[in-house]
Amino acid sequence: MITSTQFSEAFLDEAERHAAWGAAQLEALTGFLPEGPWTADLPSCLYRQGGLELRIAVLGTYDLREQSWMWGWANPGLRGTEVVALTAAIERYGRGLGIAEFTEEVLDLSGFADPRRAAETLAFAGMGVAEASGYLGMEAGPDTRVYFLPDDPQVPRAQLDAVALPRELMTGAGLFGRSARRVVRGYLDHHGVAVREEADRMVAELPGGGSAEVEFDAVGRIGGVRVTAV
Repeated sequence: MITSTQFSEAFLDEAERHAAWGAAQLEALTGFLPEGPWTADLPSCLYRQGGLELRIAVLGTYDLREQSWMWGWANPGLRGTEVVALTAAIERYGRGLGIAEFTEEVLDLSGFADPRRAAETLAFAGMGVAEASGYLGMEAGPDTRVYFLPDDPQVPRAQLDAVALPRELMTGAGLFGRSARRVVRGYLDHHGVAVREEADRMVAELPGGGSAEVEFDAVGRIGGVRVTAV
């Protein structure tokens, strides 16, 4: 078990790379899900809520009493089953890049200033690495919160929208507050958009025509986003 008071730089870099598109995708998932009680049939990889049935994977669980996180692929009762096949890719990804937060079965978050937020950060980063269409964090008992990844084409994917682009980049840049360039680059890479980088700006040619120019100020923050339509 990893015991720490903060995440590694490599992990935070990876999480931040997914910040802008991930936040937009979570918004799309929230708007898609109906209200209502939920149930899950893990052997069948099925999640039900408000009459909607989705295929899911178990991303991880957070123990509120112990303030610890366990990855779904490491759960002794689920290891090697279909419901954690998607999340097993997170562990393989972590091994490839040497990111311990993705490879340790259990992480002790009790030393963090906000352990619950640390668990959400792990869920968010895991969603990003798996390129999933969001994640669901649900109360599964008085001391347990379980996190699912939708693995179902029914869930809409947030598309690159020229009107929403400035807001989504600013939102993403504010999530971790480390490198706005990493946020912008990750967003554009996710959407398959080629980008030209200059000293104080990034310029992207948008699908269907037009361009987006992101300017950075002297300390690397987003200073402005200008979108030009055709």
